[in-house]
Amino acid sequence: MSTAVPTIPPDDLKRTLTLAQPDKLPHIGLVGDTYTITVTGEQTDGRFCVIDMHIPPGGGPPPHRHDFEETFILLEGEMEATFRGHQSIVRAGDTLNIPANAPHRFHNASTRPVRMLCICSPAGQERFFMEVGVPVATRTTPPPKLDDKEEAAFIEKVQALAPKYRTQLLREA
Repeated sequence: MSTAVPTIPPDDLKRTLTLAQPDKLPHIGLVGDTYTITVTGEQTDGRFCVIDMHIPPGGGPPPHRHDFEETFILLEGEMEATFRGHQSIVRAGDTLNIPANAPHRFHNASTRPVRMLCICSPAGQERFFMEVGVPVATRTTPPPKLDDKEEAAFIEKVQALAPKYRTQLLREA
């Protein structure tokens, strides 16, 4: 019987330190929210990404599911989270982990903005956001309002790209 202790691989010198500074990050407007990509999958060798989310009152994505883990850390505010049909209230200081493949959604039903960090593992969700969203100026800049024709085109684009990013839009969470 072997009692060898596994060794830690050598340092990968091709990987570098990531320092996310707010004035140098992409801010993406999407579904009325603003998502700031702070750490990309390219920076973590695909292991995870980190997204700083600003969710205004009434904001949040529609029901969906995807094949990666998603963890939310609420920094400010309060939101409703629906997981497999069960609704919970999540408050500043709380952490919420959504297992891969589970139907869910989050919604800001309060009168104040929500700020939370989202960690997706493995990475990839940040690329989806960058492909379907629009660049905005700051972490709290709202995306432009869409007219009916623009909104229909946006929904069509999201539905077409969702499978590429391992995401499924749902009627209910």
